[in-house]
This record gives sequence, C-alpha cells and structure tokens, in this order.
Amino acid sequence: MSMPRTASRSRTTAETSIELSLDIDGSGVSRIDTGIPFFDHMLTLFSKHGLFDLNVKTLGDIEVDYHHTIEDTGIVIGDCLREALGTKEGIRRYGSCYLPMDETLARVVVDLSNR
Repeated sequence: MSMPRTASRSRTTAETSIELSLDIDGSGVSRIDTGIPFFDHMLTLFSKHGLFDLNVKTLGDIEVDYHHTIEDTGIVIGDCLREALGTKEGIRRYGSCYLPMDETLARVVVDLSNR
C-alpha cells in the first residue's frame, strides 16, 4: 500500500494565522474559512474539481486589505502540496486546462518544478 498523500500545516505571521490540511487523494470535500467570501468560493471549487480534501481556517488583517490573507494561504497550500506529493512519482511536471466555470472561461497552468 502506498503512503497517504496528505499534509497539514500551521503558519502564523504578524498579519495572518493559518491552519490547513490537504488530502490530494480525497473526494473533493472542503471546509474553507478565510474571511474572504470570493476566495472561499474559489478554494472550494479548487477542492471540488481537483478532488482534493481541503480544510482551511485563516485569520488575517482583512480590515487592512486581502493581500496578506490570500498570499499567506497560497504559500501554505503550496507547502502542503509539495509535502503531500513527496517524491512526485508518477506526476507529470506540467499541466494545463481550460474550463468554463461560473460564467467565465478559466485557464490553469501548473509547473511542479520546485523552482
């Protein structure tokens, strides 16, 4: 049996406090609370359509602006993806997709080069 491809991380800075867990072999179940409704919506869709289980609880200085909350949450998601993928066995380095979603055509391009 292969190792579970999961990761959890906590990160606290002067502007944010983040608790995040990720199971990349999940079923698309998520619990997202960043305090930013549209960002929550986007992370929920990321989880649902990527079939990742994703739990995010972020407290940030959103009264100042959303920048720190979004940036720091993205950093933690990236750290968890890197950890969960481990040796990246069987993973292609590049991937891309166009997808019509919420009355918009979205393009996603991913490079897992670790640079």
